[in-house]
Amino acid sequence: DKLKNLLELLPEHDLPEDLKSKHCKRCVVVGSGGILRGSELGHLLNQFDIVIRLNDAPVQGYTDHVGNKTTIRMTYPEGAPLSEHEYPPASLFVAVLFKGVDFNWLQAMVKNETL
Repeated sequence: DKLKNLLELLPEHDLPEDLKSKHCKRCVVVGSGGILRGSELGHLLNQFDIVIRLNDAPVQGYTDHVGNKTTIRMTYPEGAPLSEHEYPPASLFVAVLFKGVDFNWLQAMVKNETL
């Protein structure tokens, strides 16, 4: 019931048109483990059609190593980046919800309530 009520609060949306029209010929998933630090692979990662970033790994300040392109960022609510600079306007943020507290977080965000 909680999930059903929460879904009714959300507007219906599809993927953004620019993302729908992209053809994923070369895609990359960039994690947040820090393995790319010092790699200087940022220019290579930016060449992929779609760059999916996981969790709250920062981009700003590390672009030489991790690139600066973000098509999709997926994270749990507690792993969401705190800086507005980590949410590029042209990227899609995907909240991965699976715990009861995650749904409380989403409800607070939708209703502009404090947790």
